[in-house]
Amino acid sequence: MRTESFSLDSIGKAFVPKKVRHRVAGFLLKAGVEDVPYKTYGLTFYVIIGLTMLIYFNPLFPIHGFFGKYALFAVFVYTFGFWVGVPLLFAGLFMIIYKVFYDLKTFQRRLDIELVLPDFLQLTAANIRAGMPIDRAMWYAVRPRFGVLAKEIELVAKQTLSGTELDKALLEFSLKYDSPTVERSINLLLSGLEAGGEIGDLLNKIATNIQEISTMKKEMAANVTTYVIFISFATIAAAPFMFALSYNLLIVIKGIMTKIELPKESVTSGGFGNLLGNLSAEGISISGFFWFCIIMLCVTSFFSSIIIATIKKGSVKEGFRYIPMFIGSTIALFLVASKILGIFLSTIV
Repeated sequence: MRTESFSLDSIGKAFVPKKVRHRVAGFLLKAGVEDVPYKTYGLTFYVIIGLTMLIYFNPLFPIHGFFGKYALFAVFVYTFGFWVGVPLLFAGLFMIIYKVFYDLKTFQRRLDIELVLPDFLQLTAANIRAGMPIDRAMWYAVRPRFGVLAKEIELVAKQTLSGTELDKALLEFSLKYDSPTVERSINLLLSGLEAGGEIGDLLNKIATNIQEISTMKKEMAANVTTYVIFISFATIAAAPFMFALSYNLLIVIKGIMTKIELPKESVTSGGFGNLLGNLSAEGISISGFFWFCIIMLCVTSFFSSIIIATIKKGSVKEGFRYIPMFIGSTIALFLVASKILGIFLSTIV
């Protein structure tokens, strides 16, 4: 029993209260995860404890110097606060990572559904015209190439077979992925069923409308290609080159200032000599400026990818897939440009 209580599954369940487990399961189901990964949560707990111990028992950590300076009670309070605050900080960080990861998977599934929805509606309309009822028409319109949508329609069919009304099952499906396209299509379908109109023609019109909206989005994205090219050039090409130039100029200036020897009288008397004396001081670290360039390039690439995704796709979530490409390209070009400019400036100086 003791071994089971410390297993990954048991530790993971301990961190998910029973009252919210159904909500967590529903959230994960949108991302295509049918079972709650309690083992992953348990492994995360042990990773957090390991990271906390690694930081606490690090010889460079200041806690080891406090024992000779402060009272034992103060050390106890500090240690207690550390072992409470740091794990909570890591837990919050992992929760954010998991949340973003599953949100992106849910968003991708929503895009996959919207992509094949017109074809599914047209097949359903053809089946209705062949004399099938709406539930069977939707069931027989399912194709393996529909992917996520096929699984959702199968789930709707299972709910109707178990006694759930078709309109309730379809409404639940429409609200599942927070997709205006799916929600509007299902609401129109339900309104048509309630009014008793020609469902086949209605489904064809809905499918045509979705395809027209998709075409308009592509045309709008094509019209703003110039802005995308400008932002991409400024981020991937111009920014790394300018940072590399600044970095190498700093190296050259520091090298020149170290070779200049000023008389003590000119430095202490003020004026131009005092200015040169201040320039020769170690005010800016070369290594510090190097990491400043890396951080600024990463930040610039992050926000540029989000801006480009918003311009082209209309959604910030579309920009996350551009982030690794932008960051990798800008850092690689910065390193290459720094190397080339370093060789070029060294031959001049």
